[in-house]
Amino acid sequence: MTEKEKAEAGLLYDANGNPQVVQERLISQELSFDYNMLRPSQIKEREEMIRKYFAKTGKAFLIEQPFKCDFWYRVSIGENFYSNYNFVILAGNTVTFGDNVFIAPNCLFTTAEHALDAEQRNEGLEVALPITVGNNVRIG
Repeated sequence: MTEKEKAEAGLLYDANGNPQVVQERLISQELSFDYNMLRPSQIKEREEMIRKYFAKTGKAFLIEQPFKCDFWYRVSIGENFYSNYNFVILAGNTVTFGDNVFIAPNCLFTTAEHALDAEQRNEGLEVALPITVGNNVRIG
């Protein structure tokens, strides 16, 4: 089982030393950088990036900048999704938002938890469990 498969299964995985995990995180960090460099008026380009790299999107959504995510391809957003400034997703596992979800400024969603055992933690091992936010939710 690969480290990526372990992460998606909710098992301990090497989050920092595995080349595949590190490379995929780097790709998403570059996507976040590119997204945040778009002008606020470039709404079409922003939407296109989200649609291309997220697992799923609704028709209507807006993610304000800055936005950071370490694994874009694990994120799904429903219809009429909105997130305000400084939205952060650490998606070691899937993160799913339903319809009509509104996220206030400075919110962080993290699937990852460092290992509780000190030796495992020092080896860079962590666990990632999925996050699911239902419909008609406001988080602030």
